[in-house]
Amino acid sequence: MNKILLALLLLATFNVSAQKGSIRGRIMENITERPLEGATIVYMGDTTLSAVSDKDGRYKLNNLPVGRLTLSISYIGYDEVILPNIDVISGKDVPIDVRMTESFNTLDEVVISVGPRKDRALNKLAAVSARQVSVEEITRYAGGRSDVARLATNFAGVSAPDDSRNDIVVRGNSPTGLLWRIEGIPVSNPNHFSSLGTTGSPVSALNANVMANSDFITSAFPAEYGNAIGGVFDIGLRTGNDTDYEYTIAAGAFSGGEAMIEGPMGKKGSFLLNARYGLAGLFGAGGTGGAIPNYGDLSFNLDFGEGKAGRFSLFGISGTSKISFRGAKVDREKNEDLFGAEDEDMDITSRFGVLGLKHLIALNDYSSIKTVVGTSSSKEKVELERVFDYGTPDATPLPYRYVDNDESRITLSSVYNARYSSNLTVRGGIMLEQYGLRGEFYTRDQQVDTDGDGYPDYVQLMDTDDRYTIFQPFVQGQYRLSESFTLNGGIHGQYFSLNEAFVFEPRASLTWNLTPIHSFNAGYGMHHQNVAAPLLFLTQHVNGSPIQPNRNLDLVRSDHYVVGYDLRPGNGWRAKIEAYYQDIKNAAVENSPSSYSSLTEGADFGFSIDKFGLVSKGTGHTRGLELTIEKFLSNGWYGLATGSIFQAKYKGSDGIERHSPFSNGYVFNVLAGKEFQVGKSGNVLFMDTRLSTAGGRRYTPVDLEASRDAGYQVLQDDMAFSQQYDPYFRMDFKFGMKLNSSRKKMSHHFYVDLQNVTDNKNIFVRQYNRLTNNIDQKDQLGFFPDFGYKFQF
Repeated sequence: MNKILLALLLLATFNVSAQKGSIRGRIMENITERPLEGATIVYMGDTTLSAVSDKDGRYKLNNLPVGRLTLSISYIGYDEVILPNIDVISGKDVPIDVRMTESFNTLDEVVISVGPRKDRALNKLAAVSARQVSVEEITRYAGGRSDVARLATNFAGVSAPDDSRNDIVVRGNSPTGLLWRIEGIPVSNPNHFSSLGTTGSPVSALNANVMANSDFITSAFPAEYGNAIGGVFDIGLRTGNDTDYEYTIAAGAFSGGEAMIEGPMGKKGSFLLNARYGLAGLFGAGGTGGAIPNYGDLSFNLDFGEGKAGRFSLFGISGTSKISFRGAKVDREKNEDLFGAEDEDMDITSRFGVLGLKHLIALNDYSSIKTVVGTSSSKEKVELERVFDYGTPDATPLPYRYVDNDESRITLSSVYNARYSSNLTVRGGIMLEQYGLRGEFYTRDQQVDTDGDGYPDYVQLMDTDDRYTIFQPFVQGQYRLSESFTLNGGIHGQYFSLNEAFVFEPRASLTWNLTPIHSFNAGYGMHHQNVAAPLLFLTQHVNGSPIQPNRNLDLVRSDHYVVGYDLRPGNGWRAKIEAYYQDIKNAAVENSPSSYSSLTEGADFGFSIDKFGLVSKGTGHTRGLELTIEKFLSNGWYGLATGSIFQAKYKGSDGIERHSPFSNGYVFNVLAGKEFQVGKSGNVLFMDTRLSTAGGRRYTPVDLEASRDAGYQVLQDDMAFSQQYDPYFRMDFKFGMKLNSSRKKMSHHFYVDLQNVTDNKNIFVRQYNRLTNNIDQKDQLGFFPDFGYKFQF
C-alpha cells in the first residue's frame, strides 16, 4: 500500500501550474422552483470573480481556482446562501443548483444568514427525521461501492440485513416498507437482480454520476409521500452541462465500466447520457462463487430548457442483469457461494426501467405546477433445475422452480406549489398509479408427492394477470409563526382498488429554533401500505380451481411519533438526538395460531410460499433512540458518528410478542476522512475509514430432525427469531488521488477501497443442508479490495 501512495504522490507532482475550473447551475425559489433573475453569485476567495443569473436562473462562474472554495449567493428579499467546500476540478464544470428562501420579515434588503444545512432535506416541508444526501457523499465514504442505498446505512436508525444486498432497514422496519421515488414518481426496486415485492438487491441500478442531491426520510413523512411505512428515498437526477460538451470515462471493480457524455441541446437545453456495464464478477465481489454476474444500465436526462409553455424534461433509466449458477462450480470446501448449491443449476434474468416526462410551469410570481407522467417496469425470470438422488446412480434432474414476473405501472403526478407570503406555503396534488402484474410461479419446494412418482409435486403458486389502481391525493402547508418557529401539517389520502379501501392520514410536525445553536423538533404521521404483491397474489388450488385468498387484505397501518433535539456549536460541528415510537396495525397473519407476520418478510429474494387465507389482525411496534455527531467537511477533514439503540417486535396470530428479524438491538458507525493538498496545483490525496458494528441478525433455529424427515428445511415455529447471530463487525479503508491537468480541461480520479480489512467472518446464514443432512453455516464476503479510476474531460 505504501508503494501505491508513493506512486500517487509522484503523479501529483507532474502538475504544478495553476489550473482553472468552472461552476454552473440555476438559481430558483425553493418552493415553486421559479427561476430567479438577477441573483448575484460571488466566489468568496476573490470577489472580482462573480456572476449574475439570467432570466432562466442560469449562471456560470469561470476561471476559478481548483480545490475547495466557497460561494455566496444573494438576492433581494431572500436569505443569503453560503455554499462552503465546493470541490472544483479542471476536468468538469461543477453543477450547483441553488434554491433560495424568501426572508421572513423583509422584502427590500438582503438578509445575511446561514446557508442551507446539509443535515436538512431539500424538501423544506420535511422537518423531522430527514436529511439531504449529496452526490459527493455517495462516492466519498469507504465501503459504499458508490451505492446510495449502502451509503444510507451509515445514518442513524438505518441498518442492512447483510453485506450481500443493499436492502435498507429503517428503525427496525422491513425493507418492504421503503418507498423509492425518482424525479417525483414511485418505482418498485431500482436495482439489478431485483425480485417482486422487494426494495433491495446485490447491485444498484442508480448511478451516482447522474444523480442530483436527494432526500432520505426515516419517519413521519410529509403528506406528499404515501404507500410506505418504513422510509422514503426521494432521488433526483441532475441535468447536463448546458454550455459545453463534457465526457467521463470510468471503471471500477464493483461499479463497473462506464462512459458518459453531456452538453448543450438547442438554445437553452442540455442532455446527459450514461452507459455502464458491471465488472464485479471478474473480481469475485458478489459472493457468487464461480457464477459471473452480468449487468448493465443506461441513464439519460434531456432538459429542453425554459420556454413560454414552461420547462420540459425527459428522463429514463434502464437496467438488465443475468447470472447463471452451476452446481458443478460450487466448491463445498470453500463454502463461499452464498446463493448456489451443488445439486442445482439456476438461471436468473431481470430487467428494470423507468421513463418519465416532467413539466414545470410558473403560474405567477408565487405559484407553480409540476407534473410528471411516467411508466416503470420490473421483470424477473428464474429457472432452477435440481438433481434428485444427487451423487447416486439414480440421479435425476427435474425442474424445481420457475418464476416469471412482470410488474409495470403508469403514473401521473401533479403538484401545485404556492408561497403566498414569507409565512405561508401550500402544496397539494394527486398521485395516480395504474399497476399491471403478470406472474407465474411453479415450485416443488415444501411439497409432497401425491402422484406417486417419487418426487415432490411441481405445483403452481402464482398465476395472475391483474390490474389495480392506487390513488393518492394530498394537501399540506407550512406556516412560519416567527423566524424561529415553524409548523407543518397536512392530510394524505390513499385508495387501493383491490380491497376498495380509502384511508385519510394526518401528518404534522414543528420546528423550534430556540437559538442559532439549539433547536427542537417533533412530528407525527399516520401511514398505510398495501401488503407485498407476492403475498396478495399467492395462488391456491381448491377443488382444481385457482383462487387468491389474500388479495383483499387490509392496508397495513403505522403511526409514527418522533421528537428530536439539534445542537450546532459551530465550526462545522453538529449533534442530533432523536427518540421515536412506531405503532403498527393490520399486518397480515395466519388465521390459525402461528408466529407468522407479513412484518417479517422482505430481506431476501423471495417471500413465504405457504401463507394462504391470511387475515389483517397482526400488530407490531418499533421504538428507539438515535444519536448523530457530525463534522462537516472543513479544513480538509470530516467525520460522522452514529448510534442507534432500538427494538422491533410483532405479534402473530398466536398472540405472542416476539422480536422481528430486523430487531438487531443496536447499530454503531464511525466514519472519518482527510484531504491533503499536494503542492499548489489543486491536486488532492484523500483517505477515508469506516467502522461499523451491530447486533447480530435474528433468526429462527432449524428443526433438524423434522428437516431430515421432510427432506427440506423445517424451522421451529414456536421459537421464531428467538436466536441471534454473533455481533456484526466491519472496517473499511479507502484512499486515492484527484489530479487536475495544468494544460487542458481534464482531471483524473484514482481510488482503492479496502473493504472488511480485518477479514471478519460475519455470519450470513445457518441453514439445513439436504446433501449432508446437517446444519451449515455460511459467512459473508471477507476482505475485498475495490478500486476504480475516473477520467473527466
